[in-house]
Amino acid sequence: MNLLVLNGPNLNRLGKREPEIYGSETLEDVKNKCVTLAAQFNANLEFKQSNHEGELIDWLHEAEDSGVDGIVFNPGAYTHTSIALRDAIAAINVPVIEVHISNIHKREEFRHESKLAAECVGQITGLGTFGYELALRKFLQQ
Repeated sequence: MNLLVLNGPNLNRLGKREPEIYGSETLEDVKNKCVTLAAQFNANLEFKQSNHEGELIDWLHEAEDSGVDGIVFNPGAYTHTSIALRDAIAAINVPVIEVHISNIHKREEFRHESKLAAECVGQITGLGTFGYELALRKFLQQ
């Protein structure tokens, strides 16, 4: 099984940015946990982060062409604004699970709506970085 974890803008600041909301783990910590979990299931895992919407769109398109079986995607703030990312998810035949570290529904009102959720097979929100592991398990235990 081939899995891809994508991270959007500002997630490279995880562990430094608003730790009261996002915790103290770094993105490298999250990556290490995901890689360890995938290895337990003999799955291949690629882990990427970009602050650029177009690069995230390119990676979504490439995922289908490279035989990715599932995508775990934390789109960060693009969740609430990007119709382009929504369309990129709709344009591929790879299931995507949207993940958020914080509970977006308990935060500012503008964060309550996800432009992407309707095109994803599921959404995990508010469970901290454990949400990444849950999303991976959904794909790994199919």
